[in-house]
Amino acid sequence: MARIHELVELLKKAPDEVFVQPHNVPDPDAIASSFGLQQLLIELGVSCEIVYEDEIEKANSVTMLETFAIEMRHSADVYTLGAEDWTVLVDVQKENANLTDLVTDEVACIDHHQYNGPQGYQFEDVRPEVGSCSAIIAEYYQEAGIEPRSVVATAMVYGILMDTDNLTRGASALDVDSFYWLYKFVDMSRINDLKANEISIGDLQDYAQAFTSVEVYDEIGFLRLENANDSLLGAASDIVITITGVNVVVSYSIRDAGIKYSTRSVTPEVNAGALVRHIVEGHGIGGGHDSMAGGFIKRESLPESRSVDTFTRVRAVGFVEANRPT
Repeated sequence: MARIHELVELLKKAPDEVFVQPHNVPDPDAIASSFGLQQLLIELGVSCEIVYEDEIEKANSVTMLETFAIEMRHSADVYTLGAEDWTVLVDVQKENANLTDLVTDEVACIDHHQYNGPQGYQFEDVRPEVGSCSAIIAEYYQEAGIEPRSVVATAMVYGILMDTDNLTRGASALDVDSFYWLYKFVDMSRINDLKANEISIGDLQDYAQAFTSVEVYDEIGFLRLENANDSLLGAASDIVITITGVNVVVSYSIRDAGIKYSTRSVTPEVNAGALVRHIVEGHGIGGGHDSMAGGFIKRESLPESRSVDTFTRVRAVGFVEANRPT
């Protein structure tokens, strides 16, 4: 049985409502894959809504919701959420720092990040080798023999492009195949409009301030931001990694709740996911892909013997030095 049909058969047994939940601060790929899955499930007879926690931060994410008329409800506004409801996690897994455990029962998970291990899902499709979650959902459409509406296909293509940096970062054969299969249904004028609205004036000011903190040690670029959102942190990392001679980036944001990390790597000797896990080891959680990853340390778990800056640099430099070829 195709995976999408297996998921549908499961969800048709739900005792009450079915929800699709991306990570707490949905980016374009999380939004597109959640939207794509929701629309496919509805086509196959499973009614569901998209629910999220926290906020939609990035300008292009907000524009996506408006452009494609995507309805995503904040959990606080869904008064019917209950323990009897079932949730499909998309672009995230249990035990991730960027996922709030809602009262619902998370029965299924579809993701492309590092596998967190068995979490009791009744349906699980986690593929760390794939560059975008939208590509996995596109494959479900093909398995089901259903052509997506133009608005859905366009959203998923944008999700693939954003999470793989236009198919240049961490893209797998599935990302490329899904892009070309979806392309014939895409409205490119909408893609161009989205690309023209990816940052706000506020983002630009935050970027300007953030880049004054960049420090480079050999091939490692460090960037410290004050209370920046997840989108800015990741986007800033993407820019710093383009500096000549910089092959690894460690960006971190100082927040009231703790320290949020974003890592990037363009060298095969340094796995970005392994790097961030080494930085937070013993204090927090982290993970991701070979080329990009993230992590978090709660404020109460921060080491007291060193400043955040010293702690981060010592651990990052130590990891990179240990992984250099001899």
